[in-house]
Amino acid sequence: MLFFITNPAFLVSHRLPVAVAAQEAGYEVHVASMCGPAVAGLESLGFIHHCLPLSRTSMRPWTEARSLWAIWRLFRRVRPDLVHAVTLKSVLYGGIASRLAGVPAYVAAISGLGYVFIQGSGARGVLKRLALILYRLALGHSNSRVIFQNPSDRDVLVRAGAVRPGQVVLLRGSGVDLDRFAPAPWPDGPVTVAMACRLLRDKGVREFVEAARLSAARSDGVRWRLAGSLDLDNPASVQTDELQAWQAEGVVECVGECADVAELYAQAHIVALPSYREGLPKSLIEAAACGRPVVTTDVPGCRDVVEPDVSGLLVPARDAQALADAVRRLAADAGLRERMGAAGRALAERDFGLEGIVQAHLGIYADLLRAARR
Repeated sequence: MLFFITNPAFLVSHRLPVAVAAQEAGYEVHVASMCGPAVAGLESLGFIHHCLPLSRTSMRPWTEARSLWAIWRLFRRVRPDLVHAVTLKSVLYGGIASRLAGVPAYVAAISGLGYVFIQGSGARGVLKRLALILYRLALGHSNSRVIFQNPSDRDVLVRAGAVRPGQVVLLRGSGVDLDRFAPAPWPDGPVTVAMACRLLRDKGVREFVEAARLSAARSDGVRWRLAGSLDLDNPASVQTDELQAWQAEGVVECVGECADVAELYAQAHIVALPSYREGLPKSLIEAAACGRPVVTTDVPGCRDVVEPDVSGLLVPARDAQALADAVRRLAADAGLRERMGAAGRALAERDFGLEGIVQAHLGIYADLLRAARR
């Protein structure tokens, strides 16, 4: 089997347990992606890596045609029995190339429909229409499954005629290690709200900073911590000068990329993610597993991780005041934080455990390969 993904680091962070389990189940696992620092780690696990000329953000027709040609040639040469594509561009190009190359089985993991679906006007509206055309081409493989992380994304593509109902599988995220992400004692000191994400505007980073300003103006004593790095290849990335201005202002503690999110949450009382749209945010699943109450937005993906007013609070997107008020409510009530944290942990144990997600993937692979042999 071949995992196809643009950025190899995303496979490491979001799908590595599935790849390892496939290898342990007897699959010869190949990975096709752009080159990058994560490749060495994948090869050390015994995966066979293929470097492709890919760009995460390019929209130049010649560049994209060259990428699609290289993908098709690789699939023709390797002859995988099954291709599993992850992330938007990989799903689109991988699906088209799999059909053209005669790959027997195809799995598309829709981990979010991409930033063009957040709003449908102007240039994004044009890109959205183009993306739907490509989805119809990519997801038309006769022996395939399309894995969605939330019902809203599923419904968009079903209504658009891009997927057949029989293709659809709904899996709630990429799973969480319930032993590694486990409840820790509540920290001493001021109430701390943490946000861990790539520093993208669409993640609600600016609203988080503005909510911190509102919190500071009220002198409510809440500490706001932002963990993550810039992603300057992404059109929605916060820019370097803006991040430096936040650091100089001091209302938010910017801690950079975090290698140990479990420890970050252990030092927090509340976890926030005011995103505009998600597949199913891993950061919130991990927060629930850590027994921390969540404040997030009432948008596809984010609302699917929370039992409203039970394990966390939902606020409107793009509303810093509502975010600040929800955090303030939790900051003022330790008992409410404890009850919501316990409910989040119970939700994670019931719905988000890693072992169940891994076994579901292996079952999908087996079903498709049985169908391919008929």
